[in-house]
Amino acid sequence: MNTLFRLVSMVLLLCAATTFATAQCTTWVDSPKKEAAENAHVSYRNFVKNKTEADIAALSQSEFDAAFKNWKIAYDIAPAADGKRASHFRDGRTFYKTMANKATDDAKKKEYGDRLIELYDEEITCYPDGTAFLLGRKGYDMFYVNGYSMEAVDVLEKAIDEGGEKTEYIVLPPLGQLLGYFYENDQLDAARVRELYEKGAALADANIAAGGDYASYYEDAKANLKAGIAKFKTEIFDCEYFKEDLEMEFKDNMDDFDALRRVVAKAKLQGCDENDAFVVKAQARVDELFQTKKAEYEQEQRENSPAYAARQLEEAGDYAGAIKAYEDALEKAGDDKAKARYYFQIAQIQYAELRQYGSARSNANKAAQLRSGWGQPYILIGDMYSRMSRNCGDAYEQRLAVLAAIDKYQYARSVDSEVGSKAGGRISRLSGSKPLKADAFSRGHKAGQKITVGCGINETVTLSF
Repeated sequence: MNTLFRLVSMVLLLCAATTFATAQCTTWVDSPKKEAAENAHVSYRNFVKNKTEADIAALSQSEFDAAFKNWKIAYDIAPAADGKRASHFRDGRTFYKTMANKATDDAKKKEYGDRLIELYDEEITCYPDGTAFLLGRKGYDMFYVNGYSMEAVDVLEKAIDEGGEKTEYIVLPPLGQLLGYFYENDQLDAARVRELYEKGAALADANIAAGGDYASYYEDAKANLKAGIAKFKTEIFDCEYFKEDLEMEFKDNMDDFDALRRVVAKAKLQGCDENDAFVVKAQARVDELFQTKKAEYEQEQRENSPAYAARQLEEAGDYAGAIKAYEDALEKAGDDKAKARYYFQIAQIQYAELRQYGSARSNANKAAQLRSGWGQPYILIGDMYSRMSRNCGDAYEQRLAVLAAIDKYQYARSVDSEVGSKAGGRISRLSGSKPLKADAFSRGHKAGQKITVGCGINETVTLSF
């Protein structure tokens, strides 16, 4: 009996959907109100024919109201007009977009925006030949009229999938904005953002390579796509994404030893393996330049770098001597940036080699205070807390210490995009070691509660599970 009921319900739903779709696609051809529909069509078209959206938005209120009233009559009688043109759907969208853009009431703005999107779906149902194009326009309007939504992401992706290389360039700027927003708000992960970005970039690259009148539009659109996620690029992308820029920087600085060292460092920071062909090539050039200028370079380092002796002692394993040399370098440092670097080097030795966590944290904080927007000291403190967590009292205390480490990584990422990838990786590894809800509840603790972590950390964290 239940099976029969489900089958009947399904049939009724299909019938209802078919009836609704048929109603959407009604024409005036056999309608008893054909003359009224045609007259209303002609009347409103006199206002909008050959007009841009800006032209229609500039109509006087009385002209706009008259045009919209006649459009509504024509649409209500025959949504699909004469069955050969989609003008009622397209013009309706222009009317509703204009009203949404002018609306000052949020509820009205949403009502008009939603109706605008419905008219895309109706046109796709009645005139499916233009589906790929309409999906691109639909996704564009979903973002610029209705704002951020995951549905807009899905629609833009479907537009690219269905349209292929013929997809309009206009889909790329909103896609970039949406990807950046939803990644920042933890609603899209790096893999998904990378997948969607690569679809959009491939669309742009194909049209740029093909040339033609719209190649420059695709170039600009790709730039907008990249800009939308630029803040998070080090977290989202791997080595290959950065190689194009690194190759250019390499070619522009073939004889600049310091510049090429920075190129190699950047490549490794972005996840390029030391055996990667580009890294091997760049490192070989660095080594070649070093050999030709080794004596000159070392003499220059001794004369110009107060920390040269400290680095030599550190490499030799004389950590106490290295710290003393860095402290001497601090007295000779000419600016805060150099001082920050020396404090950080001291903190690294104290943390990694001497296990002097209190002193290491103090010096890392001094480094951060002297150089704003530098995330590396906070990464070091996070690493320190992560290591210290292992020696906390019980498992619950250890997990609270993990929250303190995660807080430092998150802060590092928020102030310095260059450490985003490093911070993100650490956060991912530690996320499974957050406190367990049951352990917290047994102690009377609740999510969102402020708790001070012991174990020598003495930081206040917000409890999460």
